[in-house]
Amino acid sequence: MPRAVAGTKRKDHRKKILKITKGFWGRRHSNYKVAKDAAAKALSYSYRDRRDRKGTFRQLWIARINAAVRAEDMTYSRFIEGLAKAAVKVDRKMLADMAVRDPAGFKAVVEKAKAALKN
Repeated sequence: MPRAVAGTKRKDHRKKILKITKGFWGRRHSNYKVAKDAAAKALSYSYRDRRDRKGTFRQLWIARINAAVRAEDMTYSRFIEGLAKAAVKVDRKMLADMAVRDPAGFKAVVEKAKAALKN
C-alpha cells in the first residue's frame, strides 16, 4: 500500500499545530518541525501553570490579609487562629477582598478574632 504524504489527515494535523503556535517567535510559528516541539512545551507549561495559579492566588490573598491585619496590630497567624476559635467560616479569598474593598467590615472581623483569642 502506498504511503500517504499529502493526505488531509496529515495536513489537518499540521494546520492544528501551526494554529497553536500562532504568534510564536521565529520559525516556531511557521515551520512544522520546530513548531510541534514548541507547541508540546507550551501546552505542558499551560497545564502545569493552571494548577500553580491556585497556589499563587492563595499567596496573594495571604499577603493582603497579613498587611491589613498588621495595620490592626495583629499577626496573620494569630488572626487565623482567632477566626478558628470564633468559628468564623470565611475563606482567604473573601477576607482579602474585604481587606481591600470593605475596610470597616474587615475591621469587625478582626475585632471578632481578637475577642475570641482573649477568651
